[in-house]
Amino acid sequence: MSKLIYLDNAATSFPKPPQVQEAMVHYMNEVGANPGRAGHTLSVRASRIVQAARENIAGLFNIKDPSRIVFTLNVTEALNTVINGVVNPGDHVLTTSMEHNSVMRPLKHLEAAGMITLTAAPCDYKGFLKIDELEKMVRPETALVVVNHASNVCGTIQNLKRIREAIGPVPMLVDAAQTAGCFPIDVEADSIDFLAFTGHKGMLGPQGTGGFYIREGLTVRPLKRGGTGSLSEEMEQPEFLPDALESGTQNNVGIAGLGAAVEFVLKEGVERIRKHETDLTADLLKRLYNAAGLTIYGPLDAELQTATLSFTFDSIMPMQDEPGFTGCGSINLAWMEEGIPVDEAGDRLDDEHDILVRVGLHCAPMAHKTLGTYPDGTVRLSVGYFNTPEDIAFAANAIKKILL
Repeated sequence: MSKLIYLDNAATSFPKPPQVQEAMVHYMNEVGANPGRAGHTLSVRASRIVQAARENIAGLFNIKDPSRIVFTLNVTEALNTVINGVVNPGDHVLTTSMEHNSVMRPLKHLEAAGMITLTAAPCDYKGFLKIDELEKMVRPETALVVVNHASNVCGTIQNLKRIREAIGPVPMLVDAAQTAGCFPIDVEADSIDFLAFTGHKGMLGPQGTGGFYIREGLTVRPLKRGGTGSLSEEMEQPEFLPDALESGTQNNVGIAGLGAAVEFVLKEGVERIRKHETDLTADLLKRLYNAAGLTIYGPLDAELQTATLSFTFDSIMPMQDEPGFTGCGSINLAWMEEGIPVDEAGDRLDDEHDILVRVGLHCAPMAHKTLGTYPDGTVRLSVGYFNTPEDIAFAANAIKKILL
């Protein structure tokens, strides 16, 4: 059996740095206690491990006060907590047409319940937010702007500074699921009010970890209330962070692994990680750009996207003036034949070439409607820090073989 080439890092990064497993095994074997729930030696050790992870994350995002980082099980829980904990009846929320269902579903639920009004600002055929349109959509009652920092479908990175200029003082919630750990994020320089992140993608940590940051001066109502290990004599939820938003026992063994993962990212350097992934993406784009019958979606520029590419196998290429046209390649001579379905292409990459990718809508139907790839979706190939130039060359050749 040949080596498996894992190119599904936008779903979850793999492999993980060895330090992640080591930290988790150490926690299970040598610590095991519940942080903040006792004063004995092991509970204190557990608290220090969790606090170290919080401080590492603060360093990663230039967060001055680590207590303003709240741990959750994933970015979905983080987004739901902020959205439901910030908006009030009658508020207007502004988002974009490139959002993941982790944003769209809670927002659409609130809209259907009559809680909020919702507007999705349009993006162009490459996935870039139309900033001029966004600026026109801000209302006096706009209470929150929710934006995907980078698309999980085609990798398009949004310009947070320009978004801030367009929306003014309206609080901005950034979904950094695809950028945290592999793209520089500075909550101060980028004027981020709420930052939601997941631990198991670019941050290289285990699944079941994530969290969010709250800018000083802003508050979020708890999504859940209960035991915190603090102010146990009170019937009311503590109001100070992070306890106000961290009820119940956390995934502490996962947080231990996340802390080790972020330490690895900090030592490697986000800029170095970004350059490696950008170089591999640029190489892949170069190898596939003129492949006949292949349509690639998104910026087609490694500097303007994450290491994620979406493509379809099309025998008939769309005309350039059609709204859905976004790709590259040329017309296949067998133009009367249908293209290769994305699920078939994914199966062939796996079965014939041992290349692991994801196909379909990637939990982001609105993004696919924006790109013109709904309802079938795309083949998504997402590169990670541990991929090599050899992986890219092999994958590109495999894709070309499928085109024959």
